[in-house]
Amino acid sequence: FLLSPPFVAPPFGQFGPPPMNATVEELLARLEQLEARVDEHSLFPGASADVLFLLVASLNVFFMQCGFGMLEAGSVTSRSTQAILLKNLLDACLSAFIWWVMGHGIAFDGTNDFIGTAGSDMSSFFLSGYGSGPDSGYHRVFWWFQWTFAAAAGTIVSGAVAERAQLLAYLAYTFILTAVIYPIIVHWCWSEAGWLSTKNGHLDSGGNFTSDAVLDGVIDFAGSGVVHLTGGTAGFFGALIIGPRHGRFEVVYDGSKPPRRGRPLQLPGHAPVLQALGTFILWLGWDGFNAGS
Repeated sequence: FLLSPPFVAPPFGQFGPPPMNATVEELLARLEQLEARVDEHSLFPGASADVLFLLVASLNVFFMQCGFGMLEAGSVTSRSTQAILLKNLLDACLSAFIWWVMGHGIAFDGTNDFIGTAGSDMSSFFLSGYGSGPDSGYHRVFWWFQWTFAAAAGTIVSGAVAERAQLLAYLAYTFILTAVIYPIIVHWCWSEAGWLSTKNGHLDSGGNFTSDAVLDGVIDFAGSGVVHLTGGTAGFFGALIIGPRHGRFEVVYDGSKPPRRGRPLQLPGHAPVLQALGTFILWLGWDGFNAGS
């Protein structure tokens, strides 16, 4: 199929081995010609392939929502299965709406080094400045990719406070994290203006890049700090404030008020199959996390 018209094999015959005395400039010129010929005869030219690759990686990361749901549903008691799945579903829905309205704009827009602001020609608030130009497809897929990261950061906490947070309280947390906390941290580290971003800088008189970030910025390749440390920290303090699940510790009645907490008790998850399934789905999603980044 790939060798039949119109997908004919490119005529690479004229691009034989270069002469032994070829200069670096000549080799680079030949390489550019080869890349142009590959793009010309490729099913997915360079820019389209980039967008397609990022879209596939985004779908992998979004599928992690299913992994989180399965893992958490299998790790709680059977009576809490419906509640934990509902929290995961509403978490994805609410975070998508918030990321469209303001989250992505706070994360990547503007020149302020602390928080993203409106005012640029291609505003990310409501995606109002994306238009339909030749690069709009990439920008929209990049928005989708970054939303899947934001949703993952939020869902981390649902497992940390499983079986002991009311639905409205959890959704309020999701709103604050996705609308304010997470996008500000993204702006610090990944935008072109953030005070910790390696992209924050200027070209000096000699054409060399000079960083304007604190200590030349921080490199966070795939969200180990921006996503996972943010979500993990929120989950840790959420669990610390709410306290353990009911029945997690033995209650000792020795006259003290309130009764003293005794030894920990086993609260096994009701479905090891769901735990294993969720783990494998998250494993697949992490491939999208790293490869897409």
